[in-house]
Amino acid sequence: MADPGVTSPSGTPLRSPSASLTLSFPFLRERSRVWEQGKEPPLPRDLPSPLPTKRNRTYSATVRATSGPAFKGVCKNFCRSQGHGFIRPSHGGEDIFVHISDIDGEYVPVEGDEVTYKVSRVPPKNLKVQAVDVKITHLNPGTKHETWSGQIISS
Repeated sequence: MADPGVTSPSGTPLRSPSASLTLSFPFLRERSRVWEQGKEPPLPRDLPSPLPTKRNRTYSATVRATSGPAFKGVCKNFCRSQGHGFIRPSHGGEDIFVHISDIDGEYVPVEGDEVTYKVSRVPPKNLKVQAVDVKITHLNPGTKHETWSGQIISS
């Protein structure tokens, strides 16, 4: 099957392979790291969060958020094990998402705590906002509050 007229730069004749070649994307190849036969696809809780936390927020987004006005609201709920919660704005409107990394102070917020916060847009479309620079201004009386170190304090 060699064509005597086609040679490589070193002068050896070039031949076409006897078996046909097939091309595939690396993520479709068996035994690749991405596709393993019999392995289930990752669950949504295993995927990285698209929400920017204090650690991975860009400098410009941080500057815009901290230079904005402060708002008041009430903690609607907060789950320390999941690392997020929601704030009900005092002026009304949609509840605002808050990430655990954006809470300043020594107490874990609980339902009914009064807070002040600033807002930051959530990429990629910047249609929704999340609370940043959250500070508890007044602890909800009659509830047990926990510090970040785990001590429980009654208010």
